[in-house]
Amino acid sequence: MTVHAHPDDEASKGAGTVARYHAEGVRTVLVCCTGGEEGDILNPAMDTPEVRADLPAVRRRELEAACAVIGYDEIVMLGYRDSGMPDTPANQRPECFARAPLEEAVGRLVAVMRRERPQVVVTYDEDQRGYPHPDHLRVHEISVVAFEAAADPESYPEAGEPWQPLKMYYVGWSGERVLAMHEKFRELGLESPFDDKWLERASAQPRKHTTIVRLAEHSGVMRNALLAHATQVDPTSPFWFGLPPEIARTVHPFDEYVLARNLVGEGRSDRIAPEVGSPSGDGGPMEDDLFAGVRHLAAR
Repeated sequence: MTVHAHPDDEASKGAGTVARYHAEGVRTVLVCCTGGEEGDILNPAMDTPEVRADLPAVRRRELEAACAVIGYDEIVMLGYRDSGMPDTPANQRPECFARAPLEEAVGRLVAVMRRERPQVVVTYDEDQRGYPHPDHLRVHEISVVAFEAAADPESYPEAGEPWQPLKMYYVGWSGERVLAMHEKFRELGLESPFDDKWLERASAQPRKHTTIVRLAEHSGVMRNALLAHATQVDPTSPFWFGLPPEIARTVHPFDEYVLARNLVGEGRSDRIAPEVGSPSGDGGPMEDDLFAGVRHLAAR
């Protein structure tokens, strides 16, 4: 189960990982917390009065198309409105995600967890300094609490039979991917879309991931899923599509994650958020599978 803030987040964060596990027969569920009502139309070809008047429905159709590309088996809308960027009028709307009572939002996610019974939950890190969207911060807040509450029979008894997910991961922005793409642009003699500010941020990012999932033939899924979000992604954007597809698939063909909670195997830990270390962020060996330890339990 992945928990995302808006339609298109599922395409830009971990899409290849979900595609890989779906192809292996894993049931994959997306929880999308908002309808993305405040998203800018970044594709000039889609910036029409008709699209603007019906943007929530358009974004829902785009989400469904992207999820078909990725291989999600189920889309669950948590039912909140996009909160917009900090200090915008959208932040003040009572139905927006950022203003929802924490207990209520956690309860909705607990109900989904108990119904879908995921072994692994993927969500966001608490560190969103690079893109401090209120909805991304809220995703982290409710996911961490719901991971615990879903297993507690005294919490939200009306939300179904208790269920304990076994692992929780944070997926996020990869500075290493940015640096690798920048070098490939230069190698090919192309102008890189990553300026000094981007490169400084990418170079300064601590290497805290604990898990690297290799994507193999699924490394091109992100590109195709992003293209399904026709209002949100300009197909001429050099940031997303500046490299030829056959080359882009070979640049950084893996996703990185931080193991935040682990209730299985030798790496069992009751703590939230591993400390930064080497080589895996917590000083332990690097994982290559979100289901490490879980597969062993299933085989017993």
